[in-house]
Amino acid sequence: MASTSSFDIVSDFDRQELVNALDQARREINSRYDLKDSKTEIDMGDDTLTITTDSKFTLQSVHTVIQTKAAKREISLKIFDFGTVESASGGRVRQEVKLRRGIDQDLAKKISKYIRDEYKKVQTSIQGDSVRVTSKSRDELQDIIQLLRQEDWPAALQFTNYR
Repeated sequence: MASTSSFDIVSDFDRQELVNALDQARREINSRYDLKDSKTEIDMGDDTLTITTDSKFTLQSVHTVIQTKAAKREISLKIFDFGTVESASGGRVRQEVKLRRGIDQDLAKKISKYIRDEYKKVQTSIQGDSVRVTSKSRDELQDIIQLLRQEDWPAALQFTNYR
């Protein structure tokens, strides 16, 4: 009997790299002339960021700084889900940014269907917030990874547990 090979499709990010990117962003914000006096605060929770600053204009600049630092540390910008801008005390603005982790059911179903439409002999199974792909051919699995990387998915996809 031929052995089967598999890999998991997950959507995750390196939390420590994000912490480092936010530290760099805070340093740049405190040293930049146009943002120095804005008293910008970036607070990181378990799965959210809270940005508090002077105005919507400075908030856009803070977004740019955070995204630039994250991209330099190879963190996908798709993990950031920017919420609505709220008014805070003292004429300031606040925004919650959710950090996306895991593949939701709808996206998992789309990925699974996409793979099965392209490769008939491959099995896919949705396991919580990841998708397991199983095949007898390792070459086929490599092709699937390349195929998925070419598409633009709404979540950052990583491929783990390749066996």
